[in-house]
Amino acid sequence: MQHFLDLADAGGDALAAMLNDAQDRKAARLGWPKGRPDADAPLAGHVLAMIFEKNSTRTRVSFDIAMRQLGGSALILDSGTSQLGRGESIADTARVLSRMVDAIMIRTDDHQKAVDLAKHASVPVINGLTDRSHPCQIVADLLTIIEQGKALPGLELAWLGDGNNVLHSILEAAGIFKFNVRVGVPQGYEPEAEFVEMARAGGANVTLVHDANEAAEGADIIVTDTWVSMGQDHAHNKIAAMAPFQVNDALMARAKSDARFLHCLPAHVGDEVSESVFESDRSVVFDEAENRIHAQKSVLLWCNGLIGD
Repeated sequence: MQHFLDLADAGGDALAAMLNDAQDRKAARLGWPKGRPDADAPLAGHVLAMIFEKNSTRTRVSFDIAMRQLGGSALILDSGTSQLGRGESIADTARVLSRMVDAIMIRTDDHQKAVDLAKHASVPVINGLTDRSHPCQIVADLLTIIEQGKALPGLELAWLGDGNNVLHSILEAAGIFKFNVRVGVPQGYEPEAEFVEMARAGGANVTLVHDANEAAEGADIIVTDTWVSMGQDHAHNKIAAMAPFQVNDALMARAKSDARFLHCLPAHVGDEVSESVFESDRSVVFDEAENRIHAQKSVLLWCNGLIGD
């Protein structure tokens, strides 16, 4: 049993094994119905409990389909219809669910809830998103980048916008796989220093700039996210600060000619990205969204000790 709260929980060798497994399983399913189990159905009989304290489309559907393709099943709990919403502790929830299911995924606001869940659970716990990080998304992003024929070591990735949880996990990946990140953010919206230092300690070159053009110059990959996350206040002021960091045609022209655009979705087209970029051939956002299924299948298998070290 292994928890997956951040990329470092797995490490480079295990993450590389996950990415290889995801590619193989995706290729083996080509043309199959989405709900048909993989030939080996490695998690047959297993049940994943999914706890949602934040709204979701891709996380909810991709984990459900991932479990179906692995031969298992999934069930959903949310604060409105479970005892979590009436004050039951994370510790008690962890101990109860551990008696009833084989793994737990949580999507929540406070990272400490995921930590506490893992502390008290006797089954694997997976971070489906917290305010600190979004590791499952980044495994899917790395898979998408590899599919585009780009090697991870030495990759030049540009981030535009808010220094948020998605960027934190990108920085963690950069240190693990030795690629470089230019972070273009407005003053006051930088990522947490812990993740910058972690990436640099791993051998990544991380540059923080407050100019969008400088960040995008010569990039292999350009990534952005929504400027205002769920539940954030002061949206008007934040959007005004972010406006110069919109990913548009002029910004993409600064990147390499074969650069690709990524966005974890949902997108606010016209804010953080122009429609012309979002709908262009350089945009791989829907490949990226589909890859949440294939990436998370491999995360689930690693958590159950079926791939990697």
